Amino acid sequence: MAVHGLTGVIKSGDEANTFYHDAHNLDGSCDYIMANPPFNVDKVKAESCESAGRLPFGLPSVNKNKEVGNANYLWISYFYSYLNEHGRAGFVMASSATDSQGKDKDIREKLVKTDHVDVMISVGNNFFYTKSLPCSLWFFDKAKGEKIRDKILFIDARNYYTVVDRTLNEWSEWQLKNLNAIVWLYRSETAKYTALLQEYRDYLHGEAEADDNDDLKEAVYQDSFADIVSALKEKLSALRKTAKAEVDAAGKRDKKSVQQKCDDRIAYIENMLTVAKEANWLYEKFGDGVYADVLGLCKLASIEEIEEKGWSLTPGAYVGVAPVEDDGVDFAERMAEIHRELLSLQAESNDLMDTISQNMKEMGI
Repeated sequence: MAVHGLTGVIKSGDEANTFYHDAHNLDGSCDYIMANPPFNVDKVKAESCESAGRLPFGLPSVNKNKEVGNANYLWISYFYSYLNEHGRAGFVMASSATDSQGKDKDIREKLVKTDHVDVMISVGNNFFYTKSLPCSLWFFDKAKGEKIRDKILFIDARNYYTVVDRTLNEWSEWQLKNLNAIVWLYRSETAKYTALLQEYRDYLHGEAEADDNDDLKEAVYQDSFADIVSALKEKLSALRKTAKAEVDAAGKRDKKSVQQKCDDRIAYIENMLTVAKEANWLYEKFGDGVYADVLGLCKLASIEEIEEKGWSLTPGAYVGVAPVEDDGVDFAERMAEIHRELLSLQAESNDLMDTISQNMKEMGI
């Protein structure tokens, strides 16, 4: 906190137990709440918890030992109770909480009926460094606009992410902006959406300018994002063929440097293509800036629809399943390309083995 110039009061010991104390007197006083609480905490003493208050919808289920067996809805109640009359909250929660039964369901019904649940987002696996479990993002807003009263925006983002490695996924900077854009349109904040489309074009123009690509510089402001994606794919395909020819023609001593130069150039265009695809992903769904339900992605549901679903707040129950999209990759062409790459690597490996063998002979080994 000190590093970031923040001040605060740090509590310790029994007083720091949030379940039994409102240590910072937050009840009804916060403009914003942002939290990532521990999921599925058990053995919380029900009587002590109830005495501490901040339970506008009542206690979750209590077992024979007079304990709350799962504290997820304690956290949810606390975050809601901390907000002032125009407060907003955003927090991470176990996926199971969106559809849990018993007293949880009763609390969820009361919560939905306040009309302060704003947005619900499902997040896929591997978004945590130490856990592979999926989760959900909950957003409350006690000052929702008139147009979105009695409605909740559901977003299923479980299939929308960037793979970092085998055990970790993330949202790229542009993917986060796209998810924000869906919420902007839901709130009729069209100017923010339009500004994002312009930001995409400005970024691609800057990258094309740095690459000294006059054709692409002009296309960025004139063509559709779909056309820009097509142009970049063609350029990338041609570049890979050129790179292979240049590497094959290079002498042994120059192969690595030529290969690195070609790889850097290809990576630069691949990055442009990735950004252009994200721009096209957004524009294909929402055009110049009108919110629409997208099968498998987002759905604006009324309180009546949520009641019909048994007060579930699971996005997948509302958005449906998207049709499988063609990734646009020609399988035969890609396999042939991989085969050529493999033969090239094998040839390079044989050359290196011959060089090593010759060097060892010269050393008398």
